[in-house]
Amino acid sequence: MNQARIITMGCRLNIAESETIASSLEGQLSSRPMVIINSCAVTNNAIRQTRAAIRKAHREAPDSDIVVTGCAAQIDPDTFSQMPEVRRVIGNADKFDPENFRIKDENAHRSVIVSDIMQLRSTAPQLAQAFDNHSRAFVEIQNGCDHRCTFCIIPFGRGNSRSVPAGAIVDQITQLVDRGFREIVLTGVDVTSYGADLPGTPNLGQLVERILRLVPALPRLRLSSLDGIEIDDRLFALLTQERRMMPHVHLSLQAGDDMILKRMKRRHNRAQAIDLVERLKAARPEIAVGADIIAGFPTETDAMFAKSLDIVQACQIVHGHIFPYSARTGTPAAKMPQVDGGVIKRRAKELRSAVAVQKKGWLDNAIGTRRKVLVEKSGRAGMSEDFMEVSLDQAQTAGALIDVTICAIDGDKVKGNVAA
Repeated sequence: MNQARIITMGCRLNIAESETIASSLEGQLSSRPMVIINSCAVTNNAIRQTRAAIRKAHREAPDSDIVVTGCAAQIDPDTFSQMPEVRRVIGNADKFDPENFRIKDENAHRSVIVSDIMQLRSTAPQLAQAFDNHSRAFVEIQNGCDHRCTFCIIPFGRGNSRSVPAGAIVDQITQLVDRGFREIVLTGVDVTSYGADLPGTPNLGQLVERILRLVPALPRLRLSSLDGIEIDDRLFALLTQERRMMPHVHLSLQAGDDMILKRMKRRHNRAQAIDLVERLKAARPEIAVGADIIAGFPTETDAMFAKSLDIVQACQIVHGHIFPYSARTGTPAAKMPQVDGGVIKRRAKELRSAVAVQKKGWLDNAIGTRRKVLVEKSGRAGMSEDFMEVSLDQAQTAGALIDVTICAIDGDKVKGNVAA
């Protein structure tokens, strides 16, 4: 049996789901080679990148069946089914069924298998487990989104918010820990909405408490991107007081100006974001803050942009995901007055520079300190509790948790000496 090659575009959830697809297809395919493109649809540029990846895959493996799945396939299947390189298009609701990937007749007409994502009301428990090529494991706890930010097309690719039952999540994490994983990352499209669709409406804080209580052998639990306005007292206490919760909070800020946040239909304002970070830092100073910020959202003036630039320092953002705004067809923001493309690029560059300044100061302050590092599969690098990338002075066992003294900066990473 042939094993498919999977090319993953976009977010961590896609990375996790690619692993799930790979596991589901193991030993299931015919001898004919296959390349699966797990696509992203967050911007029009992401669509272009997906099309480019398809063409490249065909050039590199012209005899392979190319299958496109993921958000772009879900939202706009016709675009990909009409590409001569593509044999099959499979939607997000259909990509975990191995039968959909079986192409028995190489001369068969191209097919589209895309169900109505909005009809989904649950996320199957088997989708809760997936892991990347590091020593961390991603666990999908939730999928879809009930919010409608004006720049975002993803709800139409992922559907409405739906949660994996807590018992299934605990079972999957237990299995991963038994297999030797020392860190679990809870991931999803909108993880802070977890549980609203489940009986009893449990929330993310309650899920985290349950995981920590029922999987005592798990040493490290990390959360993916959070909507800060939904961090309640229970979750705040866990992030700041529970030592097994990693001191790393990545916030979906998107902007630092109140008018732009309003036009984005975000649910927080600037003051709330800054207050949250100040309270987190006061309660647990070692917390490292990451954030998503969009540069050049429609109608953004220089004065509005200055507030986004300033919030990098106000929130001490050391892990920045900076996105130059790219209009996405079908979103309300695409119909708003657009900012000049050159201005968008300049603003994105300024935001990245501002984050780099914050990160440089953070790394400088780390020199001479000791970190607990999870060794990745290379054995020569690892990740600290606060998501600092550390190069090791000597090879270590992959998956081990070791004490390291930070000795120098190495670009946007640090070098560490393994403690004797």
